[in-house]
Amino acid sequence: MQTTIAGDRVTVRFFMPSPALAPYVSTYYLTEVQIGAGETIEDWLHPEWANLRIARNRTWSATLGPQVLDPAPFFIATGPTSRAAHFVTGSMYCWGIGLLPLGWARFVDGPAEAYADRMCEGGSDPAFAGLAPLLDILGGEGRDPAGEAARIDAHFLTLLDRHPEPEDAARIRAAHAALLDPEIGTVTQLAQRLGMSSRSFERLSTRAFGFSPKLLLRRQRFMRSLAQFMLDPSLKWIGTIDWQYVDQAHFVRDFKRFMGMSPSRYGALDHPVLRAAAQARRAAAGAAVQALHPYPAQRN
Repeated sequence: MQTTIAGDRVTVRFFMPSPALAPYVSTYYLTEVQIGAGETIEDWLHPEWANLRIARNRTWSATLGPQVLDPAPFFIATGPTSRAAHFVTGSMYCWGIGLLPLGWARFVDGPAEAYADRMCEGGSDPAFAGLAPLLDILGGEGRDPAGEAARIDAHFLTLLDRHPEPEDAARIRAAHAALLDPEIGTVTQLAQRLGMSSRSFERLSTRAFGFSPKLLLRRQRFMRSLAQFMLDPSLKWIGTIDWQYVDQAHFVRDFKRFMGMSPSRYGALDHPVLRAAAQARRAAAGAAVQALHPYPAQRN
């Protein structure tokens, strides 16, 4: 299935993986930016699970958090994030692949915490050796979105045979499902849901999800709020705040922690890529942002 949202300068297409890959890969997505020579656009990616981005584009720069923008490689591999990613680009043709926590555990050779809030060159980092061929798969000059999505999917299907299911797959699945439950607001509730001690869950959380359970819950609460605004920027922030926030000041503190700016500044900025992506993603996958992506059994 393909879902496309097109604007004057930005077109975003989302493709869903094969059912066998749904527990591991959230979506494949193609972002095209068409602007004049010498022009650029910028946007800020919200916190998310791991992503791979492959672009034949020499005119983009990116960074995580407050760091200075650096020229970006053709293949960016990003671990799970708790900071906004700022990027600036000229015309672009960029494929993205969202890895869910279980997908990271199965396809990446390294704990998530080692790559949390970190970008690296995916074509040369040994942890992504099984994914490095994607750079060649998507390296042709011809542009055939449906065909390219099919080739990405075929490569991941071959990886299922080469990479066995992680030993703690059942716990990762259960923990991820619990994180998606908006009724769970404390680490104690999470651990009780999983039947684990808080200390054992802490170890699983950092290894498989990249962050402590407390930070993950905080991030999920924030993303439930931000997702509503991304879909309808006419809303006032007070109308998007998740019920777990004590008050608006509480939300503002989280906003600055995760996005590196105030809600008012974020709302005043143009978001040419993220707004189109949120709309297309919700239509294709049922959630505007990857952090809230449902498992197959949870889809309607």
